[in-house]
Amino acid sequence: MSTVLLMTGTEWKTEKTEWNLDRTYPSSSGEVRWAEFGAPDAPPVVLLHGTPFSSYVWRGVARALADRHRVFVWDMPGYGASEKRADQDVSLAAQGRVFGELLEEWGLTGEGAEPAVVAHDFGGCVALRAHLLHGARYRRLALVNALAISPWGSPTYRLIGAHHDVFGQLSPEVHRGLVREYVRSGSASGLHPRVLERIVDGWCGDAEDQAAFYRQIAQNDRRFTDEIEGRYGEISLPVLVCWGADDAWIPVERGRELASRIPGAGFRLIEGAGHLVQEDAPAELTAVLGGFLG
Repeated sequence: MSTVLLMTGTEWKTEKTEWNLDRTYPSSSGEVRWAEFGAPDAPPVVLLHGTPFSSYVWRGVARALADRHRVFVWDMPGYGASEKRADQDVSLAAQGRVFGELLEEWGLTGEGAEPAVVAHDFGGCVALRAHLLHGARYRRLALVNALAISPWGSPTYRLIGAHHDVFGQLSPEVHRGLVREYVRSGSASGLHPRVLERIVDGWCGDAEDQAAFYRQIAQNDRRFTDEIEGRYGEISLPVLVCWGADDAWIPVERGRELASRIPGAGFRLIEGAGHLVQEDAPAELTAVLGGFLG
C-alpha cells in the first residue's frame, strides 16, 4: 500500500491508494509492468520515467491527465515493479527498443493511432531514440528535465558509474543511505518523507534491488545520446521542453539548448522546482502539460 500526497497551501493531506501496475508484457529485456488510466477511446498519452525512479513519480499527473486522456504508465526493465535480474540489458539503447515494442503492444502505432509522449530525465533519451532510431511516431512530445545532451549525469552519478563494482559491495544500510541522499538531491523543495522512502524502497528491498541500482548506472553511457544529438533538427512534431528552474542535476541552460536544437520547440521554466518537477510542482507541471496536450 502506497500513499499519494496532496498539498493544499502548506498542509499535506494523505490519500491511501494503490499504485499498482497490474499488467505485464514480456519484453526483450525482461517482464515489464504497466497500467492505464482513463477512457479507452480518449486520446492516448504515454508517460516515461527516469532514473533512479519509476512510474510512481507520475502518479498524480497520470490521474489528473486521465480526465481527458487514455494514460499509459510503465516501469522500464530493471526499475520499479518490472523485472530485475543479473546480466539484464537495461541500457538506454535497450529501453528505446522496449518502448517501441510496447507501442506495438498497446496498438499505438500506425496512422491516427500515435500517442502524445511525456518523458522525464533519461526517459527523454528513451523517447528520442525510439523516435529517431526505431521509427516510433508521436502526436506530440513533452520533454521534462530530459537527459538528451552530453555531458550529463550529476557528479554523484558519474562517480558511481566509474566505480560501480566498488559501490555494489556496500552494506545494505550504507547503500540505503546513499540512495536516500541521492534521491533527496533531485528535489529543490524537499520530498515528503513517505514519498522519499517509497522511491528509496524500490532499490533497497533485497540484494537484487541493490544490484539493479548499480547495474543501471553502469550500463548508461553518453554514447546513447551522442548517437542521436545530431538528429534533433529532424524532429518535425510539436515539442515542448519543460524544466525545473532549480534543477541541481541538469542545469536549465541544457534545457534551453535542447529546445533550440528542435525546430519550433517551446520552452517552459517551472519556478521553485528541481529535477523532480512532478514532486516539487505537480500542479504547475500538470497545467503546462494539459495545455500542451490539448
